[in-house]
Amino acid sequence: MPTRRGRLKNKLTILLLLLSALAMLSYSCDKDPVSPDPAIVECSIANGLIPDFVHSIACETDFVKLASEPVDKSIPGATTVKTLIDTANADSLYFIHSKNFPLHWDFAFFVLSGNGKPIVPDEYQFASIEYLKPDRRFLLGAVTRYDGPGVWAYEIAPYDNASVEMIVAGYQRIAESCFFGDDLYFHPTSQAVGETAQKLPSSVKVITSDELHKGTDYQALNLGKSMGRLVFMSAEELETDYVGYRDIVVLDTIPNDISVVSGIISDEFQTPLSHINVLSQNRGTPNMALRGAFANDTLLALEGKWVELTVGILEYSISEVSKEVADAWWEEHMPVEISIPPGDLETKELRDIEDILSPAGYGLAVSMTLAIPAYGGKASHFAAFPHMNNEKVPYPKAFAVPIYYYWQFMEQNGFLTELSQMLADKQFQDDPSVRDERLEKLRNDMINAPIDPDFEAALLDKLNSDYPGIRMRFRSSTNAEDLNGFTGAGLYTSKSGDPDDPASVRDAVRKVWASVWNFRAFEERSYRNIDHLSVGMALLVHHSFPDEEANGVAITANPFDPGGRDPGLYINVQLGEESVVQPEPGNTTDQFIYHYFLPGQPIIFIAHSNLVPQGTTVLTDSQVHSLGVALNEIHNFFYPLYGGSSWYAMDIEFKFDQALDDPMGEPVLVIKQARPYPAWGLE
Repeated sequence: MPTRRGRLKNKLTILLLLLSALAMLSYSCDKDPVSPDPAIVECSIANGLIPDFVHSIACETDFVKLASEPVDKSIPGATTVKTLIDTANADSLYFIHSKNFPLHWDFAFFVLSGNGKPIVPDEYQFASIEYLKPDRRFLLGAVTRYDGPGVWAYEIAPYDNASVEMIVAGYQRIAESCFFGDDLYFHPTSQAVGETAQKLPSSVKVITSDELHKGTDYQALNLGKSMGRLVFMSAEELETDYVGYRDIVVLDTIPNDISVVSGIISDEFQTPLSHINVLSQNRGTPNMALRGAFANDTLLALEGKWVELTVGILEYSISEVSKEVADAWWEEHMPVEISIPPGDLETKELRDIEDILSPAGYGLAVSMTLAIPAYGGKASHFAAFPHMNNEKVPYPKAFAVPIYYYWQFMEQNGFLTELSQMLADKQFQDDPSVRDERLEKLRNDMINAPIDPDFEAALLDKLNSDYPGIRMRFRSSTNAEDLNGFTGAGLYTSKSGDPDDPASVRDAVRKVWASVWNFRAFEERSYRNIDHLSVGMALLVHHSFPDEEANGVAITANPFDPGGRDPGLYINVQLGEESVVQPEPGNTTDQFIYHYFLPGQPIIFIAHSNLVPQGTTVLTDSQVHSLGVALNEIHNFFYPLYGGSSWYAMDIEFKFDQALDDPMGEPVLVIKQARPYPAWGLE
């Protein structure tokens, strides 16, 4: 199988050659630059064909014609023009047509190589020289316009180790050649660049990513278009009031949960792996944040009306439509039905996690297809870890309880008959408050029902023989979660129990089983036309983590760069056991892009945790690196199953905790979960 770096290289090379060949057809500028007139009074680009470069940006129109979206889309509302200073040609400055030349190498190779100029090497030699070596030929950068805060910023690549002198030279040269020169800032794009920026003279104005984020009003989380009735709801009201699947909801704060809706507009910014954004991805519904949304005059004027909402990368639109138009739209856009694998009612073995899959014998796809009906999606994906390099992917010792015992419990206690009657009840189907009440009663009855004594004895024997004296975590693993196209994130419940206290084990098992009938799990499955009676609950069982140093979630690709031009890993991590996907109000987390695959492996922070001292981070550099190694291994292992022509990533849950056999040692990485991540469509 080709390596991840190899796949990126092959795709990128083909793309660059095609784009560059097209770009050369339109190349219309003189090759010999003329120094810009310091007194810029007119636009540099006349009407008509846009040149491949200019030597000055004299007006707003110049910038717009040359600009493209930035590679890093983590700060919305941004457009960028790439810059290049050629030290081999009298320090000539080029503002590049960035749509025609998506990378600096494109321009350097096809415009500044040969014909009396030094030859530019291939793209990978180019990167190792022009971003890393002090005697480089080019000073590479970009000018980015951030619309939200109204900032013009000079930037270099996050892995560029340019010296103070290089940054000053680039900044001054660009400032004197642009109409916005007096307002130009330097924006450090990574920790390493930020450290260099601290040494810059006062003549170079510096602005941080945190400051840019504060000045941004709009955030696109899940792109798309939807129609629905616009309603305003506080997060507190969501605890008791119901919203329908054809409502587009404006929220004052980020709720911990929300039922199925057609779209979300939140007053507060979210994280890509926030609970409500993962729900939006599962549902395929647009999700965005807009500061001041709850008091926005445009939105308030549309309250209670039928609207069309479109969430794009750089901007959103919302407009009133008639109910008839909305009805017609919904006729064509009803959610795709999700088929789940039928439960395996023959497998009864409490199986160690190492023995669930046989990818070497059957292949990963077949092994997973055989395992999920018996052990559910979560346990089956977890069972892939033993087949990876365990020095790279550490995981807790675990076993799985098959779905069979859930069905046994439901049948022995008469719950299957009760469910069939409930599902056939028109009042139950039509009234969400009735559904909520009846489902709550069912869960309470399940929590108090007896468990088969033979199963209980086998489970306690397994715990006491293999995990003596260890408090255990019982995690949901249905055949309706962690599937490609439907993660079911947050639908079900996990509980802990102590084998020395059999009652706590019984309670934990029954509470997890009962969570199949959580109200929101039921609503989510109904929205995706999943047969409720086909859902079965297996259990993934391993030791609990009562006092971890850090916990987090990660995406094994850069969600802000689905094109693969800026490969990285998205990581969201918090101190201790504070939740990263459902944080307490006011809590912020460390969010960053880790460029594990690039020279110097830079880290670009999007936000910082407010639970650690200012200027520090939740994870150390060595911890980030060990996490990057694990994420890359997991990504590559699952690629044959979930990868392909579309954007692909795995969603990972991890912790840093003391090892069971070394409770006083340094916290070590533990990978807890892997599932296919639903691409959010930033293309």
